[in-house]
Amino acid sequence: MWIDTHCHLDAGEFDDDRDAVVSAAERAGVRGIVVPAVSRDNFGAARDAAHRFAGGAFALGIHPMYTPHAAEADLAVLRDAAQAALGDARFVAIGEIGLDFFVEGLDAERQHFFYVEQLKIARELDLPVILHVRRSQDALLKQLRRFDVRGGIAHAFNGSFQQAEAFIERGFKLGFGGALTFERALQIRRLATQLPLDALVMETDAPDIPPAWRYKQRNDPGQLPRMAEILAGLRGIEPEILEAATTQNAYAALPRLRAVLADANAR
Repeated sequence: MWIDTHCHLDAGEFDDDRDAVVSAAERAGVRGIVVPAVSRDNFGAARDAAHRFAGGAFALGIHPMYTPHAAEADLAVLRDAAQAALGDARFVAIGEIGLDFFVEGLDAERQHFFYVEQLKIARELDLPVILHVRRSQDALLKQLRRFDVRGGIAHAFNGSFQQAEAFIERGFKLGFGGALTFERALQIRRLATQLPLDALVMETDAPDIPPAWRYKQRNDPGQLPRMAEILAGLRGIEPEILEAATTQNAYAALPRLRAVLADANAR
């Protein structure tokens, strides 16, 4: 069983064929898909997308790229929505939250404010977080040392080995997907190959970060097993070993996910 730990299944790119995309992913062996929200406006859409199929789960959060249009009152909405969602077994984390120092024009101070306030919510509710990490590893870690949350996933990780180890020490798993399928992605390939196997989870970030064979096309969760085959080959292990390990790693990062998939597999 493969788990896509980061897929924006609620995105408009899937409006015309969302159910077909999920069916294709299931046929490919992807039995779990985690849908992280990005703003107050799509909390309901992320939840609804997760509830469309047996192995769906969701997270609630405000993405750093959406902070320019977010209001401080949205944090209270998030906290209330997360509190209410604790009764929903498919709710697994606070996310997607974090910092983005790559995209020009984003206010770093505003990003920090929303990031810290969401870490506080995660700590209060004892939930893991799904982190957006883009040229911001050290700044994210600085706040994680202040606000001791229940680990989670550092999505689309592309930092140094030292930074990777710092996230791992704080209970995080590191997400890898389409980027590692490009032969020129040397640093990502080194990380995905040399980091401990128990530190890795698989993800697509669909419809974004497509693999090499879908360059500049829409990504989808059904591509994950082929991405994983490439990673298994780089590590010199059988795909089945990677599949079992990353499934257990996903459960460790997002503990509530185990019950979701146990119920899905029982159907």
